[in-house]
Amino acid sequence: MTPDQHPEHGANPEDEGVRVTDRRRIDPETGSVRQPPGRSDAADVADPAAQAAEVLDSAEAAIAAESAAKVAELTADLQRLAAEYKNYRERVQREIAEAQARGRAEVVNELIATLDDLDRAAEHGELEGPVKALADNLAAALGRLGVERYGTEGEPFDPTVHEAMTHAAGEGLEGPIVAAVYQPGYRIGERIVRPARVAVAE
Repeated sequence: MTPDQHPEHGANPEDEGVRVTDRRRIDPETGSVRQPPGRSDAADVADPAAQAAEVLDSAEAAIAAESAAKVAELTADLQRLAAEYKNYRERVQREIAEAQARGRAEVVNELIATLDDLDRAAEHGELEGPVKALADNLAAALGRLGVERYGTEGEPFDPTVHEAMTHAAGEGLEGPIVAAVYQPGYRIGERIVRPARVAVAE
């Protein structure tokens, strides 16, 4: 050992590798809080902000996904309800129209005997004066209700609207025709109240 290395000769602690570390959290000179080694004020501030932003983004994404699913579900429910209401409305309208047609057909059916009597009176020239006015008013009222009288001589015979009472041979005919009308037919739209009763030539 040399004289410079002996403790009695005032050896320097730094030369022997001794290092003093001040671990105090408070700086004795300034009184401020010291940051641990490797950390900074910016890191302490930035990390919580970044974490908060990530949490906020995740929450917004979850809310958006949940909202989109709810909107899609409600939209599907509304579309289904709209389709059901449309079908219901159309069904009700058909039922109302059918009920009205049935009611008119029943009224006409009850009046057919009277209409036939008026037709026979007209054929015999007996439909005059107040009775003729009454018959004209009745025909007009039935027309307003959509009641149509049909059946004329010479028109093509149609078994769906004509009732053949007699058949006779005809010459130069392309198909069966109505040769004579015994009783006119009555219909409301496509509904036949009574078919026309006719003689057929073919």
